[in-house]
Amino acid sequence: MPDPTSCCRAGGGYCQRCDLLLGLPGLHVVGVQRDDAGLRVEVESRPPEVMGCPTCGVVAHAHGRQRVELIDAPCFTAPVKLWWRKRRWLCPEPMCPVNSFMEQDPDVARPRALLTARATSWAIGQMRRENASVQGMARQLGCAWRTLWRAVKPILEAAADDETRFAGVTSLGVDEHLWHHVSTKPVDQGGRGPKEFTGMVDLTRDKDGHVRARLLDLVPGRSGEAYTSWLRDRDDTFRKGVEIATLDPFQGYKNAIDDQLEDAIAVLDAFHVVKLGTAAVDEVRRRVQQDIHGHRGRRDDPLYRIRNLLRAGREHLTDRQKTRLETAFTADDRHVEVEVAWHCAQQLRSAYHQPSHADGRRVAEQILATFPSCPIPEIARLGRTLNQWRDAFLGYFTTGGANNGGTEAINGLIELARRVARGFRDPDNYRLRMLLIGGGLRL
Repeated sequence: MPDPTSCCRAGGGYCQRCDLLLGLPGLHVVGVQRDDAGLRVEVESRPPEVMGCPTCGVVAHAHGRQRVELIDAPCFTAPVKLWWRKRRWLCPEPMCPVNSFMEQDPDVARPRALLTARATSWAIGQMRRENASVQGMARQLGCAWRTLWRAVKPILEAAADDETRFAGVTSLGVDEHLWHHVSTKPVDQGGRGPKEFTGMVDLTRDKDGHVRARLLDLVPGRSGEAYTSWLRDRDDTFRKGVEIATLDPFQGYKNAIDDQLEDAIAVLDAFHVVKLGTAAVDEVRRRVQQDIHGHRGRRDDPLYRIRNLLRAGREHLTDRQKTRLETAFTADDRHVEVEVAWHCAQQLRSAYHQPSHADGRRVAEQILATFPSCPIPEIARLGRTLNQWRDAFLGYFTTGGANNGGTEAINGLIELARRVARGFRDPDNYRLRMLLIGGGLRL
């Protein structure tokens, strides 16, 4: 009976079907085992006609083999260990500093690596496209978390250090997010550092006019200085190439844009502008409700019952919902402030829904002229805020609708990856993982 763990050899050759399944050019299968731990595939290369010393070039002599175990990508629902029977060679040149050396193939694995190049590439692809956790992939590979991350991290670091990935950016978005919810103790003291990260996103449109958001970088902290420092670290070509810079209403980011991106048009994100209007309506409703009833909203209070309808766009309301709004507005003459505030917020929202950007700009300019003089204090304050951001507010209509939507989409990917990993401890590892899933690394 033939040995089931050995591959068949026809006339001393290798099994082409096994080599095809292996998929590693230059290596041939000479044995396969399977047990509870997974697959064990034994491979070797064909003997070369002549092998020269990599240092001096003198023809080397064969000196047997040494089996090296590598972790390969999982196959047939099982972890795979690759037993590579490496050839060892002796250099006969006495003056050569190399006495012996082993065969190497960078397409299979880097020298002294524990994972094959294929396994490392598979892990990176799973993290980037499938939101896989490092621990989950390590379990599939049959190794420890640290073993896998040590193989992946240098590749991600090299890609993150490549400055060419910043080339061609003409539209830049910025936003912040929380990456942890524990102590802000500095990293050098055993903590995780600031809770916030500031993220920069490439929002450049392609030739078809589509925005394919790409995370460019993450820096610790939420401040104008954090954004300014990052922009300062880029070269003049990058800064001069940015034509549009989108942001939410945070003065620190605006100061950084004015300081480092003098030629760029700052654009206040439409979502955040509408959110300011909605928040103003909610403040008016709560104030009027407190003045009338002397307490916070309760289930049977007319204004409290329409609190969610006040946040909706007029065009999305059904006839029944419009009737509910009208009934609440007319239930008490003192509700008129809420009604006026709601119409103001709807007017602000309508600026972004006009047939053309020119029409939207006219509505926006009317808002800037009228809101500050409104007798309702919350709307007057909203008008003053918008006038402080006048150029950035109107920038939406002069840039063809530039917005920070792509940045928010990247934040959604980041939140998903953070939940899959059940949190992160190391800010450097966090940055690399997020750059990977956010498309900021060229691999």
